[in-house]
Formats: sequence, C-alpha cells, structure tokens
Amino acid sequence: MNNIQFSRRTVAAVATWAAASVAAPALWAQPRLEKTKIAIAVGGKAAFDNLPLTIAEQLGYFKAEGLDVDITDFAAGSQAVAAFESGLVDVVSDAYEHTITLQSKGQNFQAFVLQGRAPAIAIGISVKTMPNYKTIADLKGKKIGVSALDSSTHRVAQLILSRAGLKADDVSFVGVGTAAGALTAFRAGQIDALSTVDPVLTLLERKGEIRIIADTRTLKGTAEVFGGVMPAACLYAPLDFVKKSPNTVQALTNAIVHSLKWLQTAGPSDIIKVVPEAYLLRDRAVYLAAFNKVREAISPDGLIPEEGPQTVARALARFDPAVKLNHIDLAKTYTNAFAIKAKARFNAAGPVTRPTPELMIDA
Repeated sequence: MNNIQFSRRTVAAVATWAAASVAAPALWAQPRLEKTKIAIAVGGKAAFDNLPLTIAEQLGYFKAEGLDVDITDFAAGSQAVAAFESGLVDVVSDAYEHTITLQSKGQNFQAFVLQGRAPAIAIGISVKTMPNYKTIADLKGKKIGVSALDSSTHRVAQLILSRAGLKADDVSFVGVGTAAGALTAFRAGQIDALSTVDPVLTLLERKGEIRIIADTRTLKGTAEVFGGVMPAACLYAPLDFVKKSPNTVQALTNAIVHSLKWLQTAGPSDIIKVVPEAYLLRDRAVYLAAFNKVREAISPDGLIPEEGPQTVARALARFDPAVKLNHIDLAKTYTNAFAIKAKARFNAAGPVTRPTPELMIDA
C-alpha cells in the first residue's frame, strides 16, 4: 500500500514538473545569469523611443528572462549617463550616439540592442512667439527648449542650426524635459522653439500651437536630416560588462526583442492597456495618433543597421570638436551578436544584419 502511494506521489510530481517545463521552456533552458538584479537608467522613459523598455517591464518580459530590473527615469540621456558614472546603474537606455561621445572621452560603452531606428525627434517653432517665421535663420537670438543639455534633442537641434549656418551660441538652449515641463514652458512663451519627442509634439500639433520645421519621426525625414539611417534609442553598457556578463546581456536583449515583436502587431487598445496612464498626457487619442506617427521609427528586430554608426559619427563631428572621426573605433560602440540570437528566438521581423564589422571609421 505504501509503495502504491509513493508511486502515485512520484507520478504526480513528475507530471507537475513536466507541465511547468512545457509552460516555461525559456526558464528551464536559460543559461545561468552572471547578474540577475540590474539597474537601468533611462532618459525620458515616457517617450516613444523608450517604449520597448516600458513594454518589457509592464508585460513581465524581464522577469521571464530571470531578471530583476529596476528602472530609474531621468529627464534626458545625459543625466542617465551621469547616473551610471556615479555608480548608480548598470545599463543605460538612451540614444546610441552616447557610446560615441563617451568613447571620445576615453570611456568604452557598447550598445547591444536597438529600440529605435530613427531619433523620432522633431523641431517646431511657436506660432505665438514667432508668427512671422520663414527660415531657420530666424531662430538666431531665440530660446530653444530641449530635454536637457547634451541630450539627443539638444544635438539634433544643433545639427539643424549648423546646416543653416548658425552656431550653438547664436541661440539659447533651455532644458525643459520631455513631457509636462516641455508643454508648460512652450505654452507659457518661455521658449520660442522646441526640440522634443512625442506624444508632446502631436499634442501641440493638434492644438495648432507648433509649426514643425524639421522632423525625424519617419525614416524618410531622418534620411533628409542626417543623410542616412540613424540608430537611436538602445540599451548600452560598459564594454567590460558586456564581455564579462554575456548571459545577462542576452537576457536583457531577449526581453527588448520580445517587446519589439509584440509591438509589430499591437493594436491601439493593446497599447493603451499596457502603458502607464501618466504617459497618455490625459488624452488617449493624441497618444495613439502620436504612436502611429512614430511606429516605423521603432526597430523591428533590435539590430543596429551596419551603416548607421557612421551616420551618427559624422553628424556628431559637425558640431562636437571632441568627436574626431579618425579616432573613433565604431566596432567597440555596438554589437549585433545578442540581437541576432534574440531575433531568431522570437522570429522578429526585419532583414538579417551581419555581425559588427571590425574596422575604424574613415576620416
């Protein structure tokens, strides 16, 4: 009798184990992570360029990979980088360009999964304070709002100005954040123009308060501004961390690519259910309209396009004297090794990109 009871308990235990294995194959097959608790700093978490990060957090994709992720939000990427330099975080979620500017300062960081294949930043002028605007040259002497100094919104504005023959000190840049702060400053007339991201842009457009003069929310607009593809938001970390913690980096990449896969087919109601209420700026219709505008800017598979890093480096060199093209080793600033594996695992859409080329950028 005891043997029969033992047998039944054994069978039940085996059945339970088997069911769990089928329900969570990734968990059972997952290699041991070098580090499970990860702190991530993000520059403007509510912005669409970091939406895949939010999706991964909200839908439990990080947890599914065995990660305990703590995300801290900052007004801009430059502040997120500062948080890392202070030893507060392990990984940064922000624009790829920071890996190049950091290398120019002697710090090697590597991007390992792409969230945005276009900056999704636009510059617009206030129809209230600049009703007679005609050309970019009219911005001379004006105040331009950016998320923060040394941020992506700041750099895009600098590039646009440089192509019109204006220098950075021909205008005044004001840090206003990317959400409520930007709206308040713009509507109060504290700034004459704004370089920012959605959903703020679409909200101001719908109200007729802003006139867009340069737009990188689409691939076409990005090519017009930068002359090529421009990888934007990504996850990046110190090169040593990437090399020493490949399983952890792969897990982070898997979670983001899983999000990208989900976003490819997500409908309006899906998006609204997942993103935090605060992201909607009290207007769901505007948020969804903004999402439709930037949807093609979201990476389909997490891969950094091969020609993208050179486009970024050349754009930075136009106005940042610290970025010397013949001294930048682009092969150290990004890798597609992890994204290629995640793409195959989740069958994410998008063309296969070859691994990072081992070359120095031409001067």
